[in-house]
Amino acid sequence: MSATQSRWSRVTVAVGVCALVVWQLAAVVGVPQRTAVALGLYGFVLHVVFGKAYALVPSYFDRDLAVRRAPLLSLPFTAVGAVGLAVAPFGWAPSLAGPTGAAAWAIGVTVVVATLAWTVRDNPTGSETGTGEHNADRQSLDRLANAFVPVVGLYLLVGTWATGAAALGLPGPLDGYPPRVTHLLAAGGAALLVFAVGFRLLPRFLVASVPRPLPWVVLPAGAIGPALLAVGLPAGPVFRAGALMEATAVIGFALAYAALLRATDRGRVGFYGPALGALAGVAGVALGVWFAFGTRSPSLVATHLRLNLLGLLGLTIAGVTFQFYPPTVGRFPGASDRTALVALGLLAGGLAVELAGTITATDAGVTTGRGLAVVGAVCYAYLVLGVFVHQART
Repeated sequence: MSATQSRWSRVTVAVGVCALVVWQLAAVVGVPQRTAVALGLYGFVLHVVFGKAYALVPSYFDRDLAVRRAPLLSLPFTAVGAVGLAVAPFGWAPSLAGPTGAAAWAIGVTVVVATLAWTVRDNPTGSETGTGEHNADRQSLDRLANAFVPVVGLYLLVGTWATGAAALGLPGPLDGYPPRVTHLLAAGGAALLVFAVGFRLLPRFLVASVPRPLPWVVLPAGAIGPALLAVGLPAGPVFRAGALMEATAVIGFALAYAALLRATDRGRVGFYGPALGALAGVAGVALGVWFAFGTRSPSLVATHLRLNLLGLLGLTIAGVTFQFYPPTVGRFPGASDRTALVALGLLAGGLAVELAGTITATDAGVTTGRGLAVVGAVCYAYLVLGVFVHQART
């Protein structure tokens, strides 16, 4: 990886990390749900996903990034897009905030997806995996995981098209109902990539093997579920099928990671992130199934969103980030695994307290949980950004 590519990949991740802090602060203050989605999904999750995708996808397809400056080219557009979409729901926002944000987001995502597609153009299904001979036993799983990465790109493009169509008043693939777009990007664009990359990355981190049947269940279910959810929302048999399919994918991924944890003899703080994320994800999809077959309330819908965005995706991303950028490499106060564990614990504990507060209809519990998540997000950002500054100086 070139120095330019590596540097701007880190900057893209840094933007996502900062968006996490803003999102948690906004949750405490109280903002429109579309603002929360813009900060959490577009700002945090997808920026970190884009930053690491630039680094990981080419190597997993045994290629070099076709345009080394692509992270530099896409970041201004995706950052402006996330900000525009976040402020648009407020009454004081300029009328052009939403359309400008959607257009900028579309340009940025097009750069990301087009660059990665051009990079793997002669290896579109990922049959060439770059897997070394010492990992020959992982070859079949690596090929399976690679095959679903183009599906992620498709979800990102369709979700971005739907985002732009809703904001600009243009024809779109769906009717503009916001939860449809959220599920396309969060479940199809982010969670499916976490599953696909996770089945390559996590077994190597933990030096263990995933039970063979699980990836063959998780990846197809994770690829089909978001489409069914997007089409079927807010009710009906298609929505129920999508909820069950997505639940199957998340639960299967949780079981796969549990098997890895049981088999490994390594102990690193980053391993706790995906474990806590998987638990939050199981709770999140359980709520989703409840919505599909039962009733829902605005408070439970908001908690479902946070369990999946901050829990399943956020905690998993945080744990993996600590693997790529270990806090202990930094030379600044608090740069330690203990601080990283505190950050993960506060994020996960905050979600648990918030869920309990929602279930018991206790406003103080919800506020306390979100406050804990703010402190966890600040700790996480402090560690990651501190490591980035340290690396830039050395």
